[in-house]
Amino acid sequence: MSRATAWTKKAALGAGVMVFRTGGRDVLDAVLDLARPCDAGVPLIRIGGDGDGGYLVPDDLAGIRACFSPGVSSVSDFEADLAQRGIRSFLADHAVERPALDNALFDFEKLFIGPGAAQNAVSLADWVDRKWRDDSEMILQMDIEGSEYGVICETSRALLRRFRIMVIEFHGLDRLFDPFGQQLIHIAFRKLRQDFEVVHIHPNNCCEPAVHDGMVIPPVMEFTFLRKDRLQGKTPVTSFPHPLDRANVAGRPDIVLPRAWYGDGAD
Repeated sequence: MSRATAWTKKAALGAGVMVFRTGGRDVLDAVLDLARPCDAGVPLIRIGGDGDGGYLVPDDLAGIRACFSPGVSSVSDFEADLAQRGIRSFLADHAVERPALDNALFDFEKLFIGPGAAQNAVSLADWVDRKWRDDSEMILQMDIEGSEYGVICETSRALLRRFRIMVIEFHGLDRLFDPFGQQLIHIAFRKLRQDFEVVHIHPNNCCEPAVHDGMVIPPVMEFTFLRKDRLQGKTPVTSFPHPLDRANVAGRPDIVLPRAWYGDGAD
């Protein structure tokens, strides 16, 4: 249902209070429709550890030879697990000097992978072109603290389709309560959904969900995408959390994915 009037809501987030405004419910509903995960007929497995840096991906890794992992921070468990499967990982992060683990299949550079307009940024396209001209399939694991929207928008569909699986941590999703944030998030998800299906979502419990008018939005969530040609089925996922989900931050309760984000979105 569309709303033309602006919303205003004070929501407690940790120790602070934020005021959210949005120009209408229609764009928010469109994002929710694009984001709802499907059961692709391929079981999900956990790659990486039981905390932050571990992700659920489809058990469809055979034939993938390379992983591109911008934004590695201090955790490399995901890439280490891929290395055990013979998958080479290219890692980049401008905030650290080296990955957390040493591995013969790791190629690390101290780089900021981001949209071309950002200062000192290297585009995903330039990085991949320089490192991996092989036409074999790849996996993308991207956690770049909000720059993911610009990277998605400027990266060609042809390059994105080279990734069979993508795991992207989206930040600032509470900006869906803001008219400018809505548009950017909508554009990014609409582009990805041209060639990919969402197959899993896990909220990061690093911060409290934002709430307005009964709508709950965790500000940071991990999304797993599978390219459409790899689907073995397509039915709505109707139950969360997945048995393999784990809290990102130890000692804090995990956040259960709010009902609006999966199934038919109804309570």
